[in-house]
Amino acid sequence: MKQIQKKLAVTEFSNEEPTILPFTPVSELEHLLKVTDAVALDANKVWAEIWAEFKRIVTSGGLIVPEAKEGFVPACGWPEFLEKFWLMKHYLDSIQRICKKKH
Repeated sequence: MKQIQKKLAVTEFSNEEPTILPFTPVSELEHLLKVTDAVALDANKVWAEIWAEFKRIVTSGGLIVPEAKEGFVPACGWPEFLEKFWLMKHYLDSIQRICKKKH
């Protein structure tokens, strides 16, 4: 199995040789899990922002209120609202690439 080694930066205050740590499959997996967790957290934040826009026209049970017939206009405006959808797609695509090892 091929091992990649990662060097730690040497500071100007150190006279020691840099420590070389092995970059093992386990450490790579731990790194990818942390990255994926951070991206998923961002995606969930965007989803919460999108859902907050719908809360005023949807009941807690998910039913559309009669006032919705008048039309839905997001409080943040259409450009920002649609940008949030694209941002969430970007996050989901990133997670999928990480899972398929296409990072």
